[in-house]
Amino acid sequence: MKKWLVPVLIIGAIILGLYLLTVGKYNNAVEKQENAKTAWSQVESAYQRRSDLIPNLVNTVKGAADFERGTLTDVIEARAKATSVNVDADNITEEQMQQFQQAQGQVSSALSRLLVTVERYPELKATQNFQQLQSQLEGTENRINVERNRYNEAVNNYNVYIKQFPTNVIVGMYGFDEMPRYASDPGAEDAPDVDFDFE
Repeated sequence: MKKWLVPVLIIGAIILGLYLLTVGKYNNAVEKQENAKTAWSQVESAYQRRSDLIPNLVNTVKGAADFERGTLTDVIEARAKATSVNVDADNITEEQMQQFQQAQGQVSSALSRLLVTVERYPELKATQNFQQLQSQLEGTENRINVERNRYNEAVNNYNVYIKQFPTNVIVGMYGFDEMPRYASDPGAEDAPDVDFDFE
């Protein structure tokens, strides 16, 4: 065997190894990023489901002749605002995430006020249509929570991966940036005060 062939083979093996390492790290980063984007799409889908239920709920509640119109207006306006906030899954920023969360929080708040107000209308609560819509809404809220958790898990998996050495060096050259997590609403960490003193 020629003396020059051994160093050439060693250099070739090193280059091939570095190439495979780079390609492998890059492809894994792409896969994890796409998983996080898919998880975000599921979050949006769950919120869209809730948004789709709102007109039916509002129309059902409108049937109560003396129902507070202000509460219905709040729900309709919050829904309209929430559907106008768009988040680009290819470029999710902290600001977009905060706007989205704020808009969805307003919808949740308006729906909560609506459901509390409905308590004063037992004939409305007793209708099968309202009960079905309320059940679907509760199921959708649970689904939203599940999808937000899945999104955060996928983002955490991606963020940890791109920060580890040597991955951070390799994928840093290709512009893989940290993705924002879905955080709880401000003040959610504080337990609400509940007063059962009805005197």
